[in-house]
Amino acid sequence: MSPLIETVLFVFGLVALGYLAGLTGYLKAEAGEAIAEFAVGVAMPLLLFRTMVNADFHGTAPWLFWGAYFAAAAVTWAAGHLVITRVFGRDARAGVVGGVSSAFSNLVLLGIPFVLGTFGPSGFEVLSLLISVHLPTMIMASIILFEIFGRGDEHVHPLRIIRRFFRKLLSNPLILGILAGWVWRITGLPLPALAVRLVDALANIAGPVALFAMGLGLCRFGISGNVRPALALSALKLMLMPAVALGLVWLFGLPPLSAKVAVVAAALPSGVNSYLIATQFNTGQALASNQMTIATACAVVTTAFWLTVVVHVFG
Repeated sequence: MSPLIETVLFVFGLVALGYLAGLTGYLKAEAGEAIAEFAVGVAMPLLLFRTMVNADFHGTAPWLFWGAYFAAAAVTWAAGHLVITRVFGRDARAGVVGGVSSAFSNLVLLGIPFVLGTFGPSGFEVLSLLISVHLPTMIMASIILFEIFGRGDEHVHPLRIIRRFFRKLLSNPLILGILAGWVWRITGLPLPALAVRLVDALANIAGPVALFAMGLGLCRFGISGNVRPALALSALKLMLMPAVALGLVWLFGLPPLSAKVAVVAAALPSGVNSYLIATQFNTGQALASNQMTIATACAVVTTAFWLTVVVHVFG
């Protein structure tokens, strides 16, 4: 079996195990929420902290890398919004849910273990550069659009948007882990031996725990109507976004590793953030949850396809 295909099957196999554990009742939904909270609140922040402290980011061309990824996200977000509003006749708020569902990659629960398994620590260092700005950028875009489309004719005060943005940002454990890592890196001090052991013990289990928790979460969300629009959004997320990213990284001349990580990150299915935004809007919850479930199932095939493409193109 090809090592790339084996990695894809291993990653999605852990997701499937979590899903089966929930589907059969072996673990309750409450257990899945607790495991996900541990992964996102403890293990992943420590993994990002360790990466920020130890990584060598030389030669990753972050501005072009970020530009290629977020340009692809913007194109796909606009396409998702138009598909939901023009093709399926939903309102503008549901269009925002469609846009974010088609552009918000699951870079943490799925992306981190996937990139680690495929490209190793060097690839994860590149992905960490994206994670460090991905959440703030997408959260800001979501808040602004929520304020515009979710308030009707009510005046949108810029200070309210800024306050909400920083409140969400500074309460996010992933962002705190990244910031703490950068601060420690600036000091130039080595981590004490005991601290290294504690961080390593929790950071090393972040990937498998996150994937298992994601599977349990998918079992809880399930599929309930809105299948056709969810399929359309899944196609945009899994095919359009990585295709645009591939064209842009080639046009910008990114280094091979950065180019491969950008395309693979764009090819990942949507995560729970799109559902949380839909819940905040109080519209499109079924659409977001269906799209997340369908896209994750289809990603077993599509991520293998895009992984094969980038390896063929960039070596």
